[in-house]
Amino acid sequence: MADQAFVTLATNDPYVKGALVLGSSLRNHNTTRKLVVLITPQVSDSIRKVLDKVFDVVRVVDVLDSEDSAHLALMQRPELGITLTKLHCWALTEYTKCVFMDADTMVLSNIDNLFEREELSAAPDPGWPDCFNSGVFVFQPSIETYNQLLQLATEKGSFDGGDQGLLNAFFSNWATKDIHKHLPFVYNLSSISIYSYLPAFKAFGADAKVVHFLGKVKPWNYTYDSKTKSVKSEMQDQTLIHPEFLNLWWDIYTTRILPLLTEHGAVKDASTGLKVEEVTEAVAQMSIAAPPQPSISSEECRERWEQGQADYMGADSYENIRKKLDSYLQ
Repeated sequence: MADQAFVTLATNDPYVKGALVLGSSLRNHNTTRKLVVLITPQVSDSIRKVLDKVFDVVRVVDVLDSEDSAHLALMQRPELGITLTKLHCWALTEYTKCVFMDADTMVLSNIDNLFEREELSAAPDPGWPDCFNSGVFVFQPSIETYNQLLQLATEKGSFDGGDQGLLNAFFSNWATKDIHKHLPFVYNLSSISIYSYLPAFKAFGADAKVVHFLGKVKPWNYTYDSKTKSVKSEMQDQTLIHPEFLNLWWDIYTTRILPLLTEHGAVKDASTGLKVEEVTEAVAQMSIAAPPQPSISSEECRERWEQGQADYMGADSYENIRKKLDSYLQ
């Protein structure tokens, strides 16, 4: 099956963590297909070396940005503009058929049977079921299709500013023409839907094949307690009402991916020897505790830090960070 492949995309180092867990989960369940990851130049060299350990092909692509701030604002997700970079997957013409999977998905069982499906096969989106969710879909690489998608993006844009709106406009008859192109929801089980329709999850969740961690907060954004082997809970986080998928993601990450990242120096801070996750968590905890800062969640604090919005003159000052890191090293 050298001419068929699972394909994913990572536009930065945090999403590479997701891609690595996805690739590892596919191998854990004995896929016979090639594994391909598309990355942008923003991915660091040390992490690229780790991708080579998990994926058969690592390909650098240019960023395609919709720059459609108006539509993206409707979803309050401006970062989704660069998801149009996903269109590069249609240029993988060395393969006859592929399955694209977002980097925030994780495989729970073998899904090689998806290659029996035709383009464009996908599962319904939980927010609007007459649209398909573009986190998992079967497609046939084609330069002609690639060029047509780029033309549509240029001339009409995307109704949501990201790849999902564009792809639904392009494959506009998905909802009505051929039911065989509707993948069962278990092939793209939204972590959000689990909590909005818990009875269905209790009835059918055991058959889930792919879980999709939709939303702003991704598995790698959480804090994981290696002693209890569970994600640390915050009362306002509805996701952690049903945490087994998050815990499984972290189990794969800590047992299979973290050793590779450590080997290649991708998760250590040179001055402290601490893992990146430990540094950001230390900063988050310290910032929350430091008066007179407003009370914010650990996740909000971490997002501000990663976006370059640290309070360097206050809670996030060098002296406070040093004290917190010193406490970790004692």
